[in-house]
Amino acid sequence: MKKSFVALLFLFAAISTNAQRVTPDVISTSKGNLTIQPVNHADLLLSAAGKTIYVDPTGGAEKHKGLAAPDIILITDIHGDHFDAATVNELKTANTIIIAPAVVTAKLTGDHIITLKNGDSKELSGIKITAIPMYNLPESATAMHTKGRGNGYVLKVGGKSVYISGDTQGIPEMRALKNIDVAFVCMNLPYTMDVPEAADAVLAFAPKIVYPYHYRGKDGLSDVNKFKSLVDAGNKGIDVRLRDWYAK
Repeated sequence: MKKSFVALLFLFAAISTNAQRVTPDVISTSKGNLTIQPVNHADLLLSAAGKTIYVDPTGGAEKHKGLAAPDIILITDIHGDHFDAATVNELKTANTIIIAPAVVTAKLTGDHIITLKNGDSKELSGIKITAIPMYNLPESATAMHTKGRGNGYVLKVGGKSVYISGDTQGIPEMRALKNIDVAFVCMNLPYTMDVPEAADAVLAFAPKIVYPYHYRGKDGLSDVNKFKSLVDAGNKGIDVRLRDWYAK
């Protein structure tokens, strides 16, 4: 009876945790479904080609309870809302591959750690991962995000391209992107950019689907409904998907 009661408690805890999590989206690719699971702020999970990819996991293993273990962990930058060494160590398995810029990998220990700088690519199990710039404008040595320190990423899998902005403004490298199927674009002052700048940049590279994410700033949450309105007004062909990245 005691074992049954304990099992029920664990089941209730799992149901309660998952009930607070945003329902994942599923997009078809030539290698099966691409599943998109928002977690929190910059923290998200992608599943494709039989692999589970975590992006910027933070907040401990409990926040990721019920999700598949990561085959790959991508980290964009050194700041605490993107890089949490304790969470990485809790989540990774003996086979997890960690990909990050040098400023992050210098603080990691263990096996299967890959450093990518802007412009570098790595292909893992049919998933091509390319590191691209992310930085503040105007460029400055004292900026919160200097060019070359952190990575945005473009993932190509099953004929689909996924862009993850990391901490950036509407930089030329973002605006010049081509054939992006799914984009995750930040917007939070004073750390990255405001909503009009984010919308303008998205209209420039015109992804098929865009998720505003990483939208909690110094003064609270950015107006993602305004972002959607601006993008809709400029290009109704872009599917702006609003999800609650701060549900728990």
